[in-house]
Amino acid sequence: MIRGIEFYLDMIFVTAKGWILGLLGRFLPDWMIVLASIVMSSVAILALGPVIMMYLTLLERKLIGRIQNRYGPNRVGKWGLLQPIADGIKMFTKEDIVPANADKIVHLLAPIVIVVPALMVFLVVPFGERMTAVDLNIGLLFFIAISSITILPIFMGSWASRNKYSLLGGMRTAAQLISYEIPMTLAVVPAIMMSQSLSTNTIVLSQTGDYGLRWFIFTPWGIAGFVVFFLCATAECNRPPFDLPEAESELVAGFHTEYSGMKFALFYMAEYMNAFTLCGIAATLYLGGWQGPFLPSWLWFFGKTFLLICVMIWFRGTLPRFRVDQLMGFAWKFLLPLALINILVTALWQFTSHFTAWLGSLLILAVSFWGLVQLNRTFVPEKRRYPLES
Repeated sequence: MIRGIEFYLDMIFVTAKGWILGLLGRFLPDWMIVLASIVMSSVAILALGPVIMMYLTLLERKLIGRIQNRYGPNRVGKWGLLQPIADGIKMFTKEDIVPANADKIVHLLAPIVIVVPALMVFLVVPFGERMTAVDLNIGLLFFIAISSITILPIFMGSWASRNKYSLLGGMRTAAQLISYEIPMTLAVVPAIMMSQSLSTNTIVLSQTGDYGLRWFIFTPWGIAGFVVFFLCATAECNRPPFDLPEAESELVAGFHTEYSGMKFALFYMAEYMNAFTLCGIAATLYLGGWQGPFLPSWLWFFGKTFLLICVMIWFRGTLPRFRVDQLMGFAWKFLLPLALINILVTALWQFTSHFTAWLGSLLILAVSFWGLVQLNRTFVPEKRRYPLES
Protein backbone atom coordinates (compact mmCIF):
# COMPACT_ATOMS: atom_id res chain seq x y z
CA MET A 1 0.00 0.00 0.00
CA ILE A 2 2.82 2.40 0.85
CA ARG A 3 4.51 1.59 -2.44
CA GLY A 4 1.18 2.27 -4.21
CA ILE A 5 0.89 5.71 -2.57
CA GLU A 6 4.50 6.55 -3.48
CA PHE A 7 3.91 5.47 -7.08
CA TYR A 8 0.68 7.51 -7.30
CA LEU A 9 2.42 10.65 -6.00
CA ASP A 10 5.32 10.06 -8.38
CA MET A 11 3.09 9.58 -11.42
CA ILE A 12 0.44 12.15 -10.48
CA PHE A 13 1.12 14.43 -13.47
CA VAL A 14 1.59 11.53 -15.90
CA THR A 15 -1.62 9.90 -14.61
CA ALA A 16 -3.57 13.17 -14.89
CA LYS A 17 -2.47 13.65 -18.50
CA GLY A 18 -3.33 10.01 -19.32
CA TRP A 19 -6.77 10.39 -17.72
CA ILE A 20 -7.56 13.53 -19.74
CA LEU A 21 -6.37 11.93 -22.98
CA GLY A 22 -8.41 8.79 -22.21
CA LEU A 23 -11.49 10.96 -21.67
CA LEU A 24 -10.91 12.78 -24.95
CA GLY A 25 -10.33 9.47 -26.72
CA ARG A 26 -14.01 8.59 -26.33
CA PHE A 27 -15.00 11.44 -28.62
CA LEU A 28 -11.99 12.27 -30.82
CA PRO A 29 -10.04 10.33 -33.47
CA ASP A 30 -6.49 9.10 -32.82
CA TRP A 31 -4.77 11.89 -34.71
CA MET A 32 -6.53 14.49 -32.60
CA ILE A 33 -5.48 12.67 -29.41
CA VAL A 34 -1.85 12.95 -30.52
CA LEU A 35 -2.38 16.65 -31.23
CA ALA A 36 -4.06 17.13 -27.83
CA SER A 37 -1.06 15.47 -26.11
CA ILE A 38 1.32 17.86 -27.88
CA VAL A 39 -0.84 20.87 -26.96
CA MET A 40 -1.01 19.82 -23.29
CA SER A 41 2.78 19.44 -23.05
CA SER A 42 3.28 22.77 -24.84
CA VAL A 43 0.85 24.62 -22.56
CA ALA A 44 2.54 23.14 -19.48
CA ILE A 45 5.95 24.36 -20.67
CA LEU A 46 4.64 27.79 -21.68
CA ALA A 47 3.05 28.20 -18.23
CA LEU A 48 6.01 26.76 -16.32
CA GLY A 49 8.58 29.16 -17.82
CA PRO A 50 7.01 32.46 -16.68
CA VAL A 51 5.99 31.05 -13.27
CA ILE A 52 9.54 29.83 -12.62
CA MET A 53 10.93 33.23 -13.66
CA MET A 54 8.50 35.12 -11.39
CA TYR A 55 9.26 33.16 -8.26
CA LEU A 56 12.98 32.78 -8.91
CA THR A 57 13.16 36.58 -8.73
CA LEU A 58 11.36 36.46 -5.37
CA LEU A 59 13.66 33.70 -4.11
CA GLU A 60 16.73 35.66 -5.16
CA ARG A 61 15.57 38.90 -3.56
CA LYS A 62 14.74 37.08 -0.31
CA LEU A 63 18.08 35.23 -0.13
CA ILE A 64 20.15 38.26 -1.10
CA GLY A 65 18.27 40.24 1.55
CA ARG A 66 19.18 37.69 4.21
CA ILE A 67 22.82 37.62 3.08
CA GLN A 68 22.90 41.44 3.39
CA ASN A 69 21.15 41.37 6.79
CA ARG A 70 17.89 42.93 5.62
CA TYR A 71 14.38 41.85 4.66
CA GLY A 72 13.47 41.01 1.11
CA PRO A 73 10.06 41.87 -0.38
CA ASN A 74 7.42 41.43 2.34
CA ARG A 75 4.67 43.99 1.64
CA VAL A 76 2.61 42.54 -1.23
CA GLY A 77 0.72 39.48 -0.03
CA LYS A 78 1.60 37.09 2.77
CA TRP A 79 5.43 36.96 3.13
CA GLY A 80 5.64 38.97 -0.11
CA LEU A 81 4.39 36.06 -2.24
CA LEU A 82 2.40 38.37 -4.52
CA GLN A 83 5.39 40.64 -5.23
CA PRO A 84 6.19 38.93 -8.59
CA ILE A 85 2.61 39.54 -9.76
CA ALA A 86 2.91 43.22 -8.79
CA ASP A 87 6.21 43.42 -10.69
CA GLY A 88 4.54 41.85 -13.74
CA ILE A 89 1.72 44.41 -13.67
CA LYS A 90 4.31 47.18 -13.37
CA MET A 91 6.18 45.88 -16.43
CA PHE A 92 2.98 45.71 -18.49
CA THR A 93 2.06 49.31 -17.64
CA LYS A 94 5.49 50.93 -18.06
CA GLU A 95 6.09 53.04 -21.15
CA ASP A 96 7.98 51.40 -24.01
CA ILE A 97 10.73 53.88 -24.94
CA VAL A 98 12.65 53.27 -28.18
CA PRO A 99 15.66 55.44 -29.16
CA ALA A 100 15.02 57.70 -32.17
CA ASN A 101 17.92 56.24 -34.19
CA ALA A 102 17.32 52.61 -33.25
CA ASP A 103 16.57 49.91 -35.78
CA LYS A 104 12.92 49.59 -34.79
CA ILE A 105 12.27 46.11 -36.24
CA VAL A 106 15.39 44.43 -34.85
CA HIS A 107 14.95 46.27 -31.55
CA LEU A 108 11.44 44.77 -31.29
CA LEU A 109 12.40 41.25 -32.41
CA ALA A 110 15.41 40.75 -30.09
CA PRO A 111 13.52 40.30 -26.77
CA ILE A 112 10.92 38.10 -28.47
CA VAL A 113 13.51 35.86 -30.13
CA ILE A 114 15.53 35.38 -26.93
CA VAL A 115 12.60 33.74 -25.13
CA VAL A 116 12.18 31.06 -27.82
CA PRO A 117 15.40 29.06 -27.19
CA ALA A 118 14.93 29.45 -23.43
CA LEU A 119 11.55 27.72 -23.73
CA MET A 120 12.67 25.14 -26.32
CA VAL A 121 15.34 23.73 -23.99
CA PHE A 122 12.52 22.72 -21.61
CA LEU A 123 11.53 20.05 -24.16
CA VAL A 124 14.45 17.75 -23.30
CA VAL A 125 14.66 18.39 -19.55
CA PRO A 126 13.56 15.26 -17.62
CA PHE A 127 11.42 16.80 -14.85
CA GLY A 128 10.69 13.35 -13.41
CA GLU A 129 10.19 9.73 -14.36
CA ARG A 130 8.34 9.68 -17.70
CA MET A 131 8.03 13.48 -17.49
CA THR A 132 10.17 14.54 -20.47
CA ALA A 133 8.19 16.45 -23.09
CA VAL A 134 10.24 15.01 -25.99
CA ASP A 135 12.60 12.11 -25.28
CA LEU A 136 15.07 12.76 -28.10
CA ASN A 137 17.93 10.29 -28.53
CA ILE A 138 20.10 13.37 -29.19
CA GLY A 139 18.66 15.42 -26.32
CA LEU A 140 22.01 16.79 -25.12
CA LEU A 141 23.00 17.78 -28.64
CA PHE A 142 19.65 19.57 -28.95
CA PHE A 143 20.32 21.37 -25.65
CA ILE A 144 23.81 22.51 -26.70
CA ALA A 145 22.60 23.66 -30.13
CA ILE A 146 19.56 25.57 -28.87
CA SER A 147 21.31 27.19 -25.91
CA SER A 148 24.01 28.57 -28.21
CA ILE A 149 21.36 30.57 -30.12
CA THR A 150 20.97 32.93 -27.15
CA ILE A 151 23.94 34.98 -28.28
CA LEU A 152 22.16 36.12 -31.47
CA PRO A 153 19.14 37.98 -29.98
CA ILE A 154 21.40 39.57 -27.35
CA PHE A 155 23.67 40.96 -30.04
CA MET A 156 20.63 41.92 -32.14
CA GLY A 157 19.28 44.03 -29.27
CA SER A 158 22.63 45.64 -28.50
CA TRP A 159 23.34 46.54 -32.14
CA ALA A 160 19.80 47.77 -32.86
CA SER A 161 19.84 50.12 -29.85
CA ARG A 162 22.38 52.48 -31.49
CA ASN A 163 24.04 52.94 -28.12
CA LYS A 164 27.77 52.48 -27.55
CA TYR A 165 27.26 51.03 -24.07
CA SER A 166 24.74 48.52 -25.41
CA LEU A 167 27.05 47.57 -28.27
CA LEU A 168 30.00 47.03 -25.92
CA GLY A 169 27.76 44.89 -23.69
CA GLY A 170 26.71 42.83 -26.72
CA MET A 171 30.32 42.32 -27.80
CA ARG A 172 31.25 41.24 -24.28
CA THR A 173 28.35 38.81 -24.31
CA ALA A 174 29.47 37.30 -27.62
CA ALA A 175 33.02 36.82 -26.38
CA GLN A 176 31.92 35.40 -23.04
CA LEU A 177 29.28 32.99 -24.31
CA ILE A 178 31.44 31.61 -27.12
CA SER A 179 34.37 31.14 -24.73
CA TYR A 180 32.42 29.36 -22.00
CA GLU A 181 30.38 27.19 -24.39
CA ILE A 182 33.53 25.24 -25.29
CA PRO A 183 34.49 23.98 -21.80
CA MET A 184 30.79 23.51 -20.97
CA THR A 185 30.34 21.23 -23.98
CA LEU A 186 33.49 19.30 -23.08
CA ALA A 187 32.24 18.94 -19.49
CA VAL A 188 29.21 17.06 -20.85
CA VAL A 189 31.37 14.42 -22.57
CA PRO A 190 32.22 12.31 -19.44
CA ALA A 191 28.50 11.80 -18.71
CA ILE A 192 27.95 10.78 -22.33
CA MET A 193 30.89 8.35 -22.20
CA MET A 194 29.62 6.64 -19.05
CA SER A 195 25.99 6.42 -20.17
CA GLN A 196 26.80 5.70 -23.85
CA SER A 197 23.94 7.97 -24.92
CA LEU A 198 22.99 11.55 -25.78
CA SER A 199 19.48 11.11 -24.37
CA THR A 200 18.86 12.97 -21.12
CA ASN A 201 16.55 10.20 -19.92
CA THR A 202 19.14 7.50 -20.58
CA ILE A 203 21.79 9.50 -18.71
CA VAL A 204 19.48 9.65 -15.67
CA LEU A 205 18.69 5.93 -15.91
CA SER A 206 22.42 5.10 -16.10
CA GLN A 207 22.71 6.52 -12.56
CA THR A 208 20.19 4.02 -11.18
CA GLY A 209 21.23 1.88 -8.20
CA ASP A 210 22.09 2.11 -4.50
CA TYR A 211 18.60 3.42 -3.64
CA GLY A 212 18.78 5.96 -6.46
CA LEU A 213 22.04 7.47 -5.14
CA ARG A 214 24.50 6.15 -7.72
CA TRP A 215 25.08 9.64 -9.07
CA PHE A 216 28.04 10.49 -11.28
CA ILE A 217 29.12 13.24 -8.89
CA PHE A 218 30.21 10.57 -6.41
CA THR A 219 33.23 9.83 -8.63
CA PRO A 220 36.41 11.95 -9.13
CA TRP A 221 35.66 12.62 -12.81
CA GLY A 222 32.04 13.39 -11.89
CA ILE A 223 33.05 16.04 -9.36
CA ALA A 224 35.43 17.69 -11.85
CA GLY A 225 32.88 17.55 -14.68
CA PHE A 226 30.12 18.97 -12.49
CA VAL A 227 32.27 21.86 -11.24
CA VAL A 228 33.37 22.80 -14.78
CA PHE A 229 29.82 22.53 -16.15
CA PHE A 230 28.25 24.50 -13.29
CA LEU A 231 30.79 27.33 -13.46
CA CYS A 232 30.33 27.55 -17.25
CA ALA A 233 26.54 27.50 -16.80
CA THR A 234 26.83 30.40 -14.35
CA ALA A 235 28.82 32.34 -16.94
CA GLU A 236 26.35 31.42 -19.72
CA CYS A 237 23.53 32.99 -17.67
CA ASN A 238 25.51 36.22 -17.09
CA ARG A 239 25.26 35.54 -13.38
CA PRO A 240 27.75 37.08 -10.90
CA PRO A 241 30.72 36.93 -10.74
CA PHE A 242 30.54 36.52 -14.54
CA ASP A 243 28.08 39.37 -15.21
CA LEU A 244 30.45 41.53 -17.29
CA PRO A 245 27.87 42.06 -20.11
CA GLU A 246 25.60 43.82 -17.57
CA ALA A 247 28.32 45.64 -15.62
CA GLU A 248 26.52 48.77 -14.43
CA SER A 249 29.75 50.36 -13.15
CA GLU A 250 31.02 50.91 -16.70
CA LEU A 251 28.23 49.90 -19.14
CA VAL A 252 25.08 51.29 -17.45
CA ALA A 253 23.11 48.05 -17.97
CA GLY A 254 24.94 46.53 -20.92
CA PHE A 255 23.07 45.09 -23.87
CA HIS A 256 19.58 45.96 -22.53
CA THR A 257 20.32 49.58 -21.60
CA GLU A 258 17.78 50.92 -24.13
CA TYR A 259 14.99 48.50 -23.19
CA SER A 260 12.07 49.18 -20.88
CA GLY A 261 8.69 47.74 -19.96
CA MET A 262 7.83 44.27 -21.25
CA LYS A 263 10.79 44.19 -23.64
CA PHE A 264 13.14 44.40 -20.67
CA ALA A 265 10.98 41.83 -18.82
CA LEU A 266 11.44 39.35 -21.69
CA PHE A 267 15.23 39.65 -21.45
CA TYR A 268 14.91 39.22 -17.70
CA MET A 269 12.63 36.19 -18.09
CA ALA A 270 14.96 34.49 -20.56
CA GLU A 271 17.91 34.93 -18.18
CA TYR A 272 16.10 33.27 -15.27
CA MET A 273 14.68 30.48 -17.44
CA ASN A 274 18.18 29.79 -18.75
CA ALA A 275 19.44 29.62 -15.16
CA PHE A 276 16.73 27.08 -14.33
CA THR A 277 17.32 24.88 -17.39
CA LEU A 278 21.11 24.91 -17.02
CA CYS A 279 20.82 23.93 -13.35
CA GLY A 280 18.33 21.25 -14.38
CA ILE A 281 20.73 19.86 -16.98
CA ALA A 282 23.58 19.95 -14.42
CA ALA A 283 21.39 17.94 -12.03
CA THR A 284 20.53 15.54 -14.86
CA LEU A 285 24.14 14.96 -15.89
CA TYR A 286 25.86 14.57 -12.53
CA LEU A 287 23.30 14.60 -9.69
CA GLY A 288 21.14 11.72 -10.89
CA GLY A 289 18.32 13.87 -12.27
CA TRP A 290 15.08 12.60 -10.75
CA GLN A 291 16.84 9.63 -9.07
CA GLY A 292 16.54 9.39 -5.29
CA PRO A 293 14.94 7.34 -2.52
CA PHE A 294 11.45 7.67 -0.97
CA LEU A 295 10.37 11.02 -2.45
CA PRO A 296 8.58 11.44 -5.82
CA SER A 297 10.94 11.72 -8.79
CA TRP A 298 9.74 15.20 -9.80
CA LEU A 299 10.34 16.44 -6.24
CA TRP A 300 13.92 15.14 -6.36
CA PHE A 301 14.52 16.91 -9.67
CA PHE A 302 13.12 20.28 -8.56
CA GLY A 303 14.90 20.02 -5.19
CA LYS A 304 18.29 19.48 -6.82
CA THR A 305 17.67 22.19 -9.40
CA PHE A 306 16.62 24.82 -6.87
CA LEU A 307 19.56 23.89 -4.64
CA LEU A 308 21.91 24.73 -7.53
CA ILE A 309 20.00 27.97 -8.17
CA CYS A 310 20.50 28.88 -4.50
CA VAL A 311 24.25 28.33 -5.00
CA MET A 312 24.13 30.78 -7.94
CA ILE A 313 22.37 33.31 -5.72
CA TRP A 314 24.97 32.71 -3.01
CA PHE A 315 27.67 33.52 -5.58
CA ARG A 316 25.93 36.82 -6.30
CA GLY A 317 25.76 37.75 -2.64
CA THR A 318 29.39 36.99 -1.82
CA LEU A 319 31.74 37.19 -4.82
CA PRO A 320 32.98 40.37 -6.53
CA ARG A 321 32.75 40.71 -10.30
CA PHE A 322 35.67 39.47 -12.42
CA ARG A 323 37.67 41.76 -14.65
CA VAL A 324 37.40 41.03 -18.37
CA ASP A 325 40.91 39.55 -18.58
CA GLN A 326 40.22 37.33 -15.55
CA LEU A 327 36.92 36.21 -17.06
CA MET A 328 38.43 35.14 -20.39
CA GLY A 329 41.59 33.72 -18.85
CA PHE A 330 39.55 31.54 -16.46
CA ALA A 331 37.71 29.97 -19.40
CA TRP A 332 40.64 29.40 -21.75
CA LYS A 333 43.51 28.80 -19.32
CA PHE A 334 41.79 26.87 -16.53
CA LEU A 335 38.37 25.39 -17.34
CA LEU A 336 39.19 24.28 -20.89
CA PRO A 337 42.34 22.25 -20.05
CA LEU A 338 40.65 20.85 -16.91
CA ALA A 339 37.69 19.66 -19.01
CA LEU A 340 40.04 17.99 -21.53
CA ILE A 341 42.00 16.26 -18.74
CA ASN A 342 38.72 15.09 -17.21
CA ILE A 343 37.78 13.35 -20.47
CA LEU A 344 41.07 11.42 -20.30
CA VAL A 345 40.39 10.51 -16.66
CA THR A 346 36.92 9.23 -17.60
CA ALA A 347 38.40 7.04 -20.33
CA LEU A 348 40.93 5.58 -17.86
CA TRP A 349 38.10 4.98 -15.38
CA GLN A 350 36.26 2.79 -17.88
CA PHE A 351 39.21 0.53 -18.66
CA THR A 352 40.84 0.02 -15.23
CA SER A 353 39.91 -1.81 -12.04
CA HIS A 354 37.92 -0.07 -9.31
CA PHE A 355 40.77 0.66 -6.90
CA THR A 356 43.21 1.64 -9.66
CA ALA A 357 40.55 3.87 -11.23
CA TRP A 358 39.94 5.77 -7.99
CA LEU A 359 43.63 6.15 -7.18
CA GLY A 360 44.65 7.14 -10.73
CA SER A 361 41.74 9.55 -11.19
CA LEU A 362 42.36 11.36 -7.91
CA LEU A 363 46.08 11.59 -8.61
CA ILE A 364 45.72 12.92 -12.17
CA LEU A 365 43.04 15.46 -11.25
CA ALA A 366 44.87 16.66 -8.14
CA VAL A 367 48.15 17.14 -10.02
CA SER A 368 46.35 18.81 -12.93
CA PHE A 369 44.44 21.16 -10.65
CA TRP A 370 47.61 22.12 -8.77
CA GLY A 371 49.50 22.66 -12.03
CA LEU A 372 46.76 24.83 -13.55
CA VAL A 373 46.57 26.92 -10.38
CA GLN A 374 50.33 27.47 -10.47
CA LEU A 375 50.32 28.35 -14.16
CA ASN A 376 47.51 30.87 -13.69
CA ARG A 377 48.88 32.59 -10.62
CA THR A 378 48.79 36.37 -10.81
CA PHE A 379 52.23 37.90 -11.12
CA VAL A 380 52.82 40.35 -8.29
CA PRO A 381 55.91 42.51 -8.93
CA GLU A 382 58.28 43.12 -6.08
CA LYS A 383 58.18 46.50 -4.42
CA ARG A 384 60.82 48.83 -5.78
CA ARG A 385 63.47 49.96 -3.33
CA TYR A 386 65.27 53.23 -3.92
CA PRO A 387 68.74 54.03 -2.54
CA LEU A 388 67.50 57.12 -0.66
CA GLU A 389 64.87 55.14 1.25
CA SER A 390 65.74 54.71 4.94
